[in-house]
Amino acid sequence: MTGLDTENTPTPQLHLQNMTASDFQLNSDSQRSTPPSRCRGPFNSIKLFVLCHGMLQLAQLLVSGYLKSSISTIERRYGFSSQKSGILASFNEVGNIVLIVLVSFFGSRVHRPRFIGGGALLVSLAALIMAMSHFISGPYKYTDHISESKDDDSGLCQLESSFQSPLSNHSCTQQESHSQQGVFPLLLLGQLLLGIGGVPIQPFGISYIDDYASKRNSPLYLGILLAVTSIGPAFGFMMGSFMLRFYVDIDKMSKDQIGLERRDPRWVGAWWLGFLVAASFLFLTSLPYLFFPRQMPKEETGSDATEPREEEEKKPLPDPVLELTLTQFLKSFPRIALRTLRNPIYLLVVLAQVHLAAMVAGLATFMAKFIERQFTQTASFSNMMIGGVSIPLAVLGIVLGGALMRRLSISTRGSALMCTAAILMCMLTALPLLLLGCSTQSVTGVYPTTQNGSLGCSAGCSCPTETFNPVCGSNGVEFISPCHAGCMTKVQDNNTIKVLNYTNCVCINGSHALPGTCGSNCEHLLLPFMVLSALTCFIASFSQTPSYMMILRTVRTEDKSFAVGVQYMLFRMLAFLPAPVLYGIAIDTTCILWGKKCGRNTSCHYYNMDLFRQRFLGLQVLFVCGAFICFLLSLLILRHRAGQQGQQAEQRYTVVNGVKSPDNNTASKELQRMPA
Repeated sequence: MTGLDTENTPTPQLHLQNMTASDFQLNSDSQRSTPPSRCRGPFNSIKLFVLCHGMLQLAQLLVSGYLKSSISTIERRYGFSSQKSGILASFNEVGNIVLIVLVSFFGSRVHRPRFIGGGALLVSLAALIMAMSHFISGPYKYTDHISESKDDDSGLCQLESSFQSPLSNHSCTQQESHSQQGVFPLLLLGQLLLGIGGVPIQPFGISYIDDYASKRNSPLYLGILLAVTSIGPAFGFMMGSFMLRFYVDIDKMSKDQIGLERRDPRWVGAWWLGFLVAASFLFLTSLPYLFFPRQMPKEETGSDATEPREEEEKKPLPDPVLELTLTQFLKSFPRIALRTLRNPIYLLVVLAQVHLAAMVAGLATFMAKFIERQFTQTASFSNMMIGGVSIPLAVLGIVLGGALMRRLSISTRGSALMCTAAILMCMLTALPLLLLGCSTQSVTGVYPTTQNGSLGCSAGCSCPTETFNPVCGSNGVEFISPCHAGCMTKVQDNNTIKVLNYTNCVCINGSHALPGTCGSNCEHLLLPFMVLSALTCFIASFSQTPSYMMILRTVRTEDKSFAVGVQYMLFRMLAFLPAPVLYGIAIDTTCILWGKKCGRNTSCHYYNMDLFRQRFLGLQVLFVCGAFICFLLSLLILRHRAGQQGQQAEQRYTVVNGVKSPDNNTASKELQRMPA
């Protein structure tokens, strides 16, 4: 006690002697209902915590969704293969897997709000590191870069000249050593920190809300966080759609100096700009967590005040995790995990969810790229389709699936039936996607002929082997550069450096060619593809809520927390980590012309679109079939168990008229106790 407190209570013992028992009870109740003045601050409100945590989760998932939306642009900018892009997209799971197990141990032992704030600051730093790659790599130099000079003939057919590559071996080596080689490790470091920083955010936030929210409001708060978790990636894709409209070097050159259109296959959008926005958002949303207390007063509502004090009479059971040391916890975790995995229903449902999670991870990473290539769309438009159509319908399916379960009070076996039916319908809508597409456009020297190298008509043009500046001839045939089309001259815009067309093209009988690709002529199939794709997402998401309920209803009560932890760990190890890499490898096997820079392969210029579609969407169908088999087996096991229980009941009780059981008196007594 301070001196001020002593002056206010000069005779505490005499005061206590004069109090009756009822006075003491009344005084204690008033003290409990009126917390000290320091507990009535704004940061002692669980509602404010829910608001802050919703904004933080939105910012965190904004980064994840934005990276997925920019992955094809980063791939084109730095010459990554799809496999390398898949490694980058999934590398945040490495840090997450390593530390996620420790969250269960340290959950109630640390200052959770400060750990959440620290993790958010680390995620903000990760976003800044990823954006830093743009500033250390110098200006974007694409092949046949147009000079501001109107007399520049680079990229055209130059007869009887020893044309050299714009970059000498010395400049290539210097560029690779100082900028390009350091970009991929820097992006990986950002992804690693993104995964580590995100470990405490959701688990600590949910447990903190569950501890201090009222029993009535807790489901509402958690539902708000679940909704934010679902729409966060959608905001990331929509922001990617907006940012990729700007040229990558918008900070280094004026608009008149940009010689590319958005539909040009060499166009690279300002992918780094979204990371700066997300980093600022994360920094601002992390600051309030430094002021939230380690413990706050339990929230009280009007209904809580009128109800009897049942919660006070029922003392909470001690958490067994709190009684363990870190060594004991790490030793017991594999044993409990194996015991949980021995449950066949739990194992099958988790494997089904792993199949669906792997499908989602691969599609989220490369679906925008597939739409770009198959339907000749811009990266901005592709991201808008995913963030504005597919993801919202998936969220709607999750909500409706939960509402349907609540409305019909579906049992565990009914949940298995619902999941099996939803995935079966999902298979029926996913299979037609394999047929919606077109073959690769005709590209002279690339597809469909097997001829490589220089063409006969442009053999004397000395075209560089590394050039890539596709043009579409007036005859509808595409060439990988104006030089390969034998074009002698070009017509530029008077106000900008953009090329309007190329003329005097030898390989097109002296006619002209327009800059850019001819396209796959598949734009008319985009609408039915998006309808079926969104419908597939909508139907598949119906299985999420019943599958979670199957897990919670089929494991021991004391193992539920561990079961959910093992489930998320398996998600990351078996789905989120390997799936993007697997999809990337499958996509790379369909490449028919790799880009070249400084003698090394870069990103792919042309794909065999039939193989691309079959392998990319074929993996989707494969994962859906795997989920269907797992859900079907779980349904059969539950039905078999129900049949066994029925047979045991028939053996114990008399169920057929005129047949006596071995112990008729005992059976009659037990039959009377059974419900009708």
